[in-house]
Amino acid sequence: MIGTFVEIQKDVVIGKRSRIQSHSFVCSLVTIGNDVFVGHGVKFINDRHPPSDRENWEVTTVGDNVVIGSNATILPVSIGDGAKIGAGSVVVDDVPANTVVAGNPAKVVNN
Repeated sequence: MIGTFVEIQKDVVIGKRSRIQSHSFVCSLVTIGNDVFVGHGVKFINDRHPPSDRENWEVTTVGDNVVIGSNATILPVSIGDGAKIGAGSVVVDDVPANTVVAGNPAKVVNN
């Protein structure tokens, strides 16, 4: 399910039964696993030092059964299976599987 006003760029992979809510942005080089929920207004970023050339862009991987709260910003990271990202969080580091993170920058609040 892809909500209204969602932009999905090229070179994106979205798994089965995943849902991306309205006003979200999924940039190139993002892979989203199966059964993932992406809340409203989530922004994925592939360029840590914009503007840069494509060869400097980085990959983001979201595992299966992940929940990303509304208005989160996801920099190039790996998010493990079953992780939960709090609304409004800014994720700058990898998130281990089955971990809850929140805040700016996002920190572990439960694992």
